[in-house]
Amino acid sequence: MLPMSELASLLTHWAAFVGARPFVQAALAVVACVVVASLADWLVRQALHRSVGHWPEWSIERLGRIARQAVFFTIVLFGVMWIIAAVELAARPERIALALSQTVVIIAWLVFGVRIVRIVLEALARLPSPPAIAQATTATLVRNALVVILGLASLYAVLIAWGVNITGLVASAGIIGLALSLAAQDTLGNLIAGIAILTDKPYRIGDYIVLDTGERGAVTAIGLRSTRLLTRDDVEVSIPNGVMGRAKIVNESGSPTRKYRLRVPVRVSYGSDIDQVMALMLLAAADHPQVCVVPEPRMRLRTFGDFGLDFEMLCWIDDPANRGLVLHELNCTIYRVFAREGIVMPIPQQEVHLTERPARSPGKATAAPPATATGTTTHS
Repeated sequence: MLPMSELASLLTHWAAFVGARPFVQAALAVVACVVVASLADWLVRQALHRSVGHWPEWSIERLGRIARQAVFFTIVLFGVMWIIAAVELAARPERIALALSQTVVIIAWLVFGVRIVRIVLEALARLPSPPAIAQATTATLVRNALVVILGLASLYAVLIAWGVNITGLVASAGIIGLALSLAAQDTLGNLIAGIAILTDKPYRIGDYIVLDTGERGAVTAIGLRSTRLLTRDDVEVSIPNGVMGRAKIVNESGSPTRKYRLRVPVRVSYGSDIDQVMALMLLAAADHPQVCVVPEPRMRLRTFGDFGLDFEMLCWIDDPANRGLVLHELNCTIYRVFAREGIVMPIPQQEVHLTERPARSPGKATAAPPATATGTTTHS
């Protein structure tokens, strides 16, 4: 073992040797940076397993690989920048080399940020109850917005690294943005309305909606500019989000159970057995395969009308798109059953009685008055 005096003398000679040779310092700095980067790689791996260890294994593996690469290259490039500053180069090559190194670091972290956003949103979307930002209708919007923000921040950092004065660029961008906003008011209105629809969620993809303008169909796509509906005629209608934002929308699939209540009105004549009428209508609903058992169908006697008793059967179906078909089939079944059981469904009728006025005296040459009609309204 060397004595302390000899060890101190050896270290002094080594320091003098290294201090007189900048390129040796650079080589040692590179080695030190690689060692520190490897240590940081291990620390990042441990930190990820401790912080997101409950996430799926595929997401932890991809997240760890991307994070370690970003940290490793950042430390190495910072070492390269320190070496460039330490080695005596001409002023211009040194500035270019430093700017290039900083640009590479910024791009590496931009790629890291974009991949992290994608992995996190994908992992959150696979949860049993994903949060709002990771649901299918909003995940694309959130991802694109974050990517744009990261891109603008990276561009700003790159311009600063190259010493570009961004004051004029910001002013020019503001003027260009104002001009574009005035020239594309409708497009911007649709974009803002699309963001409001995606965040407020008055309807989702697959919902069956009815607009106050008469359009009725299933929502097939919700974009930033428009919403598309597939009608019962198998025709796709594209409606701008600005119109959707101002329209009154009835969401037939908006109930907690996503079931639709179907109303079946029926009129029978006075004197009918109301218990028999209600039992036959409920039996027709129970025999239909698309009518839900829970909630069970129910009957209501609504009014004592001018021409008969007005009943209404309430039943539920799973798909609002089948409303017309189920109502048609129930009406046909009820009509056949009532005809078989002798239950009369009245038709409004109007009786017209003609009466003739007595003729006037023969001396007066006047035309005979026309017959007059009196009418009474009856029902069968």
